[in-house]
Amino acid sequence: MYTQHNTTLETLKSLRGESLQAGGQSKIDAQHKRGKLTARERIDLLLDEGSFEEFDMFKVGRGGSLSNSAAFLGDGVITGHGTIDGREIFVFSQDFTVIGGSLGEAHAQKICKVMDLAVNVGAPIIGLNDSGGARIQEGVDSLAAYGEIFLRNVRASGVVPQISAILGPCAGGAVYSPSITDFVFMAEMSSYMFVTGPNVVKTVTHQDITAEALGGADIHAKKSGVAHFTAANELLCIREIRHLISYLPSNNKKKAPFLDLLDPPDRTDPALDYLVPEDTNKTYDMYVLIYSVLDGAEFMEVQPKFAGNIICGFGRLGGQTIGLVANQPAVLAGVLDRDASYKAARFVRFCDSFNIPLISLVDVPGFMPGPNEEHGGIIRHGAKLLYAFTEATVPRISVIVRKAYGGAYLVMNSKHIHCDVNYAWPTAEIAVMGPKGAAEVIYRKEIQASADKNAFLKQKMEQYREAFANPFLAAKRGYIDEVIFPHATRHRLIRALQFLDGKAVNGPDRKHGNIPL
Repeated sequence: MYTQHNTTLETLKSLRGESLQAGGQSKIDAQHKRGKLTARERIDLLLDEGSFEEFDMFKVGRGGSLSNSAAFLGDGVITGHGTIDGREIFVFSQDFTVIGGSLGEAHAQKICKVMDLAVNVGAPIIGLNDSGGARIQEGVDSLAAYGEIFLRNVRASGVVPQISAILGPCAGGAVYSPSITDFVFMAEMSSYMFVTGPNVVKTVTHQDITAEALGGADIHAKKSGVAHFTAANELLCIREIRHLISYLPSNNKKKAPFLDLLDPPDRTDPALDYLVPEDTNKTYDMYVLIYSVLDGAEFMEVQPKFAGNIICGFGRLGGQTIGLVANQPAVLAGVLDRDASYKAARFVRFCDSFNIPLISLVDVPGFMPGPNEEHGGIIRHGAKLLYAFTEATVPRISVIVRKAYGGAYLVMNSKHIHCDVNYAWPTAEIAVMGPKGAAEVIYRKEIQASADKNAFLKQKMEQYREAFANPFLAAKRGYIDEVIFPHATRHRLIRALQFLDGKAVNGPDRKHGNIPL
């Protein structure tokens, strides 16, 4: 704990040692027994070796009116900057060994300082969260401190990438800062997030539930969609943060770093010519196409456990980072529902904020029908994705692989909402709806009057399929730029990205639009 010292070199050495010791060896040992790393160990793993430069090592808080304990140097959070793969990064790491990592006035001032610097310098900000929440002893000062952080999260949004790692508890008002950031990582079995904890839940609803079941990594990865990435432990979690940074630009004025994986741009894959089954009712795995076309078959998927009927993530084409959105016919036939629409919309808006070109691989039979979806707001959620794609000014390329029906076709980055380049495979089907539904609507009276209703319906379905179960009518109308051979998809995408590199769009003069949140 902090004591008075004379200003000498020995004093400096003593104070540094005191700050490095944080809450004391017993608290550090307790942190390790929980299977958790210390705040400094996390920073050492995250940043390039020897690159970390610390700020406010000796900062202490004023203490609240209920506080009987002396102040700790650093006030429970380590802040500063360093590099990841040589690129500047700002970081804060909450120290659970100091008053449970709780957030007080000085604690927040340190975080706010590095957030301000990150925006001014134009570098990503990474927060390693492990905190018991607001420091109750400081009363309203701790609440005001959270507000200052939230304000900076919003102001930094779309300016520099913001990444949060939840490596312990994160409860109450503390959850709102990570939820505003661009990506949330969680370590399995050692981290949790919730607004109200198990005790409050039991008091209000009389329901017994554990912290893990209420807000653990698995819950937020699969059900709520709050967590974008999860890992088995902290080491893997931090490694994945470094991996994500490799795909991202430092700020909204720059492009993502170019990385040549020595994968020939003109490489073809003959197997793609046979990927889509002849029977349109049979499924296939969209990951086969994704891994085939991307450089080095490398793909970092975002929210892989949430809304599996749509796939979002980062990859490279010709060395350039791209954001990929693809329907997954192997899950719910690739239909768009509420969760899929929200998931893709937020990803699209991130990519557009940070100059990352967007590529969509389309095989969508429509929006999910039923009262649950309608009552749950599928109209509003589907409109989010429509809004996000339409608003995006980065290069936008679309490949229609098979089904592209109805409003879902329009929403999935179609030419009609000003996609820059759209290709179609010969297997593409572009229509208002599927053959069966269309025939039942168009020939409803004739089907009822027919002696053999099934045979008549089948005949009309075949007629509709012949007319629309191919991309050539749309190509004749100019709605498709080119019908391409599947095996050449990678080469065509890379060439399109090359000529779209200088794309510039001036939007309307307005403060901001009103996306249907």
